[in-house]
Amino acid sequence: MTQTQAPDPGDLPASIGRPATRALTNAGLTSLALVVQRPRSEIAALHGVGPKAIRLLEEAIVERGLVWGEPG
Repeated sequence: MTQTQAPDPGDLPASIGRPATRALTNAGLTSLALVVQRPRSEIAALHGVGPKAIRLLEEAIVERGLVWGEPG
C-alpha cells in the first residue's frame, strides 16, 4: 500500500490552517514569494482560504520583508 504524501508547504505559515495550505499548494503556491506574485483577491477566492488565512499570510509576508503586489 502506498501512502499519498501531502505537497510541501514551503514557508507558508502553519497557522493559516490545513485547508488554506492545501488550497495554496494545489494552486502551485508553495512559498510566500509565490503568493505575493498573485493578487490578494485571487488568493482569497481559493476554496479554503478565508479572511483569517489572508490576515495571517499578510502578517507573515510583512515579517519576511516581502510586499504583496497588486491590492485586491
